[in-house]
Amino acid sequence: MKRNQSGFTLIEIAIVLVIIGLLLGGVLKGQELINSAKVKNLASDFKNVPVFIYGYQDKFKALPGDDAGVVAHVAGTLATTNGTPGNGVIEGIWNSTTQTDESYLFWQHVRLAGLAPGPTSAADPNYLPTNAAGGTIGIQSGTTVVANSPVKDASGNAIRGSYIICSTGILGKFVLQLDTTMDDGNTATGSMMAVPTGSPLNTSATATGTIDPAATYTVCMGI
Repeated sequence: MKRNQSGFTLIEIAIVLVIIGLLLGGVLKGQELINSAKVKNLASDFKNVPVFIYGYQDKFKALPGDDAGVVAHVAGTLATTNGTPGNGVIEGIWNSTTQTDESYLFWQHVRLAGLAPGPTSAADPNYLPTNAAGGTIGIQSGTTVVANSPVKDASGNAIRGSYIICSTGILGKFVLQLDTTMDDGNTATGSMMAVPTGSPLNTSATATGTIDPAATYTVCMGI
């Protein structure tokens, strides 16, 4: 008795392979677009902070966080008790949680001035701003004292800039894209540098070649 065998023809197999290829290509392209959007969001954080600073200075002729006349300028703010208000320096480290540090009060000042979104109560649990990865964003004044710098280069010099903006919890693959987009493409030199998340002050920057794409980093940029 003769049996009829059925199966896929070469044309049918080729069509299936083409469809699978298109689906995989679409998935990869979609992931690429998602990654690009995240990098743009992370980059926007660094670009927005100078806007807050210059906007506040334009309105009040003072530096947010360091404004000696902040109570008169913006109703409802707390007076800074740490540091020296009005000396032109945002005192305190970028990730300070001390409510009277100038680097902490910076966010309250720019928010009550209508320049930035977010809670205006320094005691609010969501007070400190976060990036697209959920990490903290902060600012401090630049310094030549390496011990007070968030990061130092291979020569042992503090990252340069009048102000230093830091954003933490960023995956290494995004760190590399950020530095290529905004700086020199080397995460251990230039105005943008990276160190592993949780690193203390005065940590040497991680070179591009040793960035782990799956690990998280704190990225700091001098402006």
